Amino acid sequence: MSGRTNKATLAERLQAVTSILQGQTSVKAAAKRVKASHSTIENWLRAYRAAGVTGLEESHTRKVYSTELKLQAVLAYLSSNWSLKSVCDKYEISSRSVLRRWIDQYNSGKTLEQKRGNSQMNAGRKIGLKERIEIAQYTIANELDYQKAMKKFGVSYSQVYSWVRKYREQGSDGLADRRGKSLASKPQLSEKEAQELRIKELEARNQYLEVENDLLKKLKEIERRTGRD
Repeated sequence: MSGRTNKATLAERLQAVTSILQGQTSVKAAAKRVKASHSTIENWLRAYRAAGVTGLEESHTRKVYSTELKLQAVLAYLSSNWSLKSVCDKYEISSRSVLRRWIDQYNSGKTLEQKRGNSQMNAGRKIGLKERIEIAQYTIANELDYQKAMKKFGVSYSQVYSWVRKYREQGSDGLADRRGKSLASKPQLSEKEAQELRIKELEARNQYLEVENDLLKKLKEIERRTGRD
């Protein structure tokens, strides 16, 4: 999750978001409880709707947006009746302040260029299916530590985030490069590679379930303590 950091723990963020979505509390009350601003709570809600618990993870690396996405978002706001919030939701932009900055740049005649990522990244390196799967599995096995995966494999935050999301939703098939290929085409992996990846997939899935289970236990503990107050 990008943007300004907040001292609330992941469990506290999850509790705030789920309480709001279940109608148990208001955005204002949740913001007061975790000592966060109204816009911060809205950002958490947006992130949770887009990526579940993963979206609430605190990241120390800024999310990278392409020039094309920036322009689409700006034009969508300027040429329609959409609100800043609606555009942020549609294009999965971290906050309204980010979108406002792009609009100001566009209106002042400045270009909306994509910022360069981490200098450790090898932008020209082609990353194959097997490595994309390994990166997704590694990130899940390491409690969704995107920054750790970035440093280990020399890739960007947006790449890791996208691969993990696709892997969780569709498995290894979701990471296949379909550009210029028919939907019926299948990635070519040897039988041995497929078997090794399947084993790693099961291990990564077990790791993720353990992380999720620990998080739910912490959430229940917070709810139990809150009930005493």
